[in-house]
Amino acid sequence: MSEPLPRRIVVKLGTSVLTAGTDRLNRPYMVGLARQVATLRERGCQVLLVSSGAIAAGRERLGVALHQRSRANVPLKQVFAAVGQSRLMHLYEQLFEIYGLQVAQALLTRDDLRDRRRYLNARNTLTLCLERGIVPIINENDAVVTAEIRVGDNDNLSALVAGLVGADLLLILTDIPGLYSADPRSDPSAELIPEVPVIDERIWAVAGGAGTARGTGGMRTKIQAADLATRSGTTVVIASGAEPDVILRVAAGERVGTRFPAHATYPDARRRWILAETARLSRLVVDAGAVAALVRHGRSLLPAGIVAVEGEFDRGQTVRIFAPDGREIARGLTQYRAADVRAIKGLHSAQIAETLGYDYGPEVVHRDDMVVLL
Repeated sequence: MSEPLPRRIVVKLGTSVLTAGTDRLNRPYMVGLARQVATLRERGCQVLLVSSGAIAAGRERLGVALHQRSRANVPLKQVFAAVGQSRLMHLYEQLFEIYGLQVAQALLTRDDLRDRRRYLNARNTLTLCLERGIVPIINENDAVVTAEIRVGDNDNLSALVAGLVGADLLLILTDIPGLYSADPRSDPSAELIPEVPVIDERIWAVAGGAGTARGTGGMRTKIQAADLATRSGTTVVIASGAEPDVILRVAAGERVGTRFPAHATYPDARRRWILAETARLSRLVVDAGAVAALVRHGRSLLPAGIVAVEGEFDRGQTVRIFAPDGREIARGLTQYRAADVRAIKGLHSAQIAETLGYDYGPEVVHRDDMVVLL
């Protein structure tokens, strides 16, 4: 008996997939994409696309060849995005109309997903689009942001969107068949890993670096996306966009590419939001007593239990919390910025105001703002 189809699917499309290895958007490929989405809609699946390609579309329109990309700085990339975004959406609109589907554009930045009110507004808009049979097409707002035009932004954006809408499946389409045991471009003995039950240090070690000349993402950013999405209750598949009918086959349960099963526990909407904006380099190391308090007894994280602070983060960002043995045990919204936590780590809560000259409460991370990962 075949597996039931996912109710809601996010498909991430990289530039290298949409251009099929050329300097132009591949129209026949995009027609096939629209056909697969239309078929899934007929079968009762709701589909969202997180699409790269705006910068590539702008390059194509302005006649900038691939060999000139090394001279394209951030402002020029933003020009390409400004020119290309409307062209990309116009193309999507034409192709999806062949199959009787309406599309909607949503340009998001991390700030939209970091702010709780804007996060909820984005979720409401996308959910209503899906309920009305509209296919949302989402991209980073490259024409106005700077830090977001960087390696792997749309990989991670797709994971954030999957958590935002409560997707059952995130399919990341790329130009290689999935995650390998080593870099297949340089190691002929590399083997495809069909399933990754747990993203551990071994998996991070085999993830490669930068992607192709046309794309911006590497395998490491895709693993970051899989880590976030699976913790948010979404199964992730990384597969080759060149596989025939890959979206239909993966949705039907066929084992294509590398599969990352969702974690057994499905967090509620607030906890998915907490996971959505993690300061990646943050690291609060706590002692054994704090581990027991957080994991076994459901307590808040107090400064007394913190033994080390690494990375930089602001008040209100999600930080990662580690046990002494290096296991990540929780993530949560910090009430203090990194410099403050360094000043008060190991102290009793009553000493916070005396040390800092102010306080935002006795907890560094309140239990209500925390997701335990064990």
